Amino acid sequence: MNRYGIHGERGRRGTTALLALALAGGLLLTGCGGGDDASNGAQDTTTDSRGSGMPAPDGPRYDGGTSTGGAGGTGEGEKDGDSRGVAPDPDHLSTFALDVDTASYGYARRTLAEGRLPDPTTVRPEEFVNSFRQDYERPDGDGFSVTVDGARTADEDWSLVRVGLATRPAERQGERPPAALTFVIDISGSMAEPGRLDLAQEALGTMTDRLRDDDSVAIVTFSDEAETVLPMTRLGDHRGRVHDAIDSLEPTDSTNLGAGVETGYETAVEGRRKGATNRVVLVSDALANTGDTDADTILERVATERREHGITLFGVGVGSDYGDALMERLADKGDGHTTYVSTPEDAREVFSEQLPRHIELTARDAKAQVAFDPETVAEFRLVGYDNRQVADEDFRDDRVDGGEVGPGHTVTALYAVRTRPGADGHLATATVRWLDPDSRDPHEESGAVETGALDDSVWESDRGLRVTATAAYFADALRTSDGGYDHGDDHDHGGSLPGAPGLAELSERADGLADRTEDEDLRDLADAIEEADRLT
Repeated sequence: MNRYGIHGERGRRGTTALLALALAGGLLLTGCGGGDDASNGAQDTTTDSRGSGMPAPDGPRYDGGTSTGGAGGTGEGEKDGDSRGVAPDPDHLSTFALDVDTASYGYARRTLAEGRLPDPTTVRPEEFVNSFRQDYERPDGDGFSVTVDGARTADEDWSLVRVGLATRPAERQGERPPAALTFVIDISGSMAEPGRLDLAQEALGTMTDRLRDDDSVAIVTFSDEAETVLPMTRLGDHRGRVHDAIDSLEPTDSTNLGAGVETGYETAVEGRRKGATNRVVLVSDALANTGDTDADTILERVATERREHGITLFGVGVGSDYGDALMERLADKGDGHTTYVSTPEDAREVFSEQLPRHIELTARDAKAQVAFDPETVAEFRLVGYDNRQVADEDFRDDRVDGGEVGPGHTVTALYAVRTRPGADGHLATATVRWLDPDSRDPHEESGAVETGALDDSVWESDRGLRVTATAAYFADALRTSDGGYDHGDDHDHGGSLPGAPGLAELSERADGLADRTEDEDLRDLADAIEEADRLT
């Protein structure tokens, strides 16, 4: 395996042999800011399949459990949870479900602010990258625009290639469908810590005043058992009832997360409104310690309600001790996403701005597939999305879950790509496929990039790409076993991305971006990198 954790020809032959043995034995492995317009050099094409039943791409399936360079990855990855592989010729496909989670980055910032490096297992690079909104071109209607661009790194023949997807801008409050929101709130003893339940109560109170009269709210609490303290209630003249229920919340006893999820979905189903966006919002530190603590059992309940009633889950994580992995799995199984809040400003942004603005869905079961041209690309690696990989042949199988995306969202995927020496011409084509949230009709949109459109240097590229690279390099540093790679060596660490600077240099570059843009989000990123550099 080479320095970037991507298999060469010998590794490919070995993986292929292992796969053949596995299949012969009957084993089958299967598996969702700011910046300038990043469309420099991209070429866009459009395809609308509308249920045309287009065949899955030809080519052998690569299914060795370590694939991001091709098809069929199980999502389990290697022992460190990082999927690093390259598909054998002629399979140069990479397929994954879209993901708009940002909790991993928020939790890492909280941990660093407390003077600790985050546990590498909680660092998901795609969530760092997607914490910064990009100025991709927006589509006119529902669906996505597709932007593909990239830049070369300091390492010979290696580039970073970015796939950017964007939905239409969020509608004004009066133009979206009504919402039926069931809040499932953790009131266990651990939520008594400042910055947990108190923070959620303040933000929920503000949100209640900002929702529309035709929106509905229900509140379920859980500690050692679950209770519906407010059935689904149309706001209208009843905001006082909602405020009273929020104000009455007090921490107590242990955390029966399973009971909370089950009761929350039962309440959501009972109060489900036709023509409204029905959603469960789980607010918790996700530290289940009593009752049903088995993740798979809890997850199956979420999946069942999602399939039968189309109710999505939005997970809001709180607390310095936080069950990151469980919350992420819950949201993935519930076709939703997660975020993390640690300050009153974070909470107000999530509950009072993001949630009301993004209540509506514009795409269900959205998946992306990137086809790299074997004539120009020698190998590649998808950065992150380890838990979101989809078998290549399932890209157009609309029974296979993807990600749910709302208006105003951007999704970014970053690839490390080694081009063949002297390669010139088509590099990659990215396609996103999604279902209309109402009719469930499938649609697709594509974009392509040529080798000649790659910028000469990541650090002299479009500002949005520089932000993406900075966030990805930061996450990659935090995932290494020693917490970083700024130790004066040649950066020859298996997990490093090509062209990876040391943390000290990365901190300087982030600081420069923040100074030039006066962007508070970039300033927070620069501060976090500086703290990580100090701790390593």
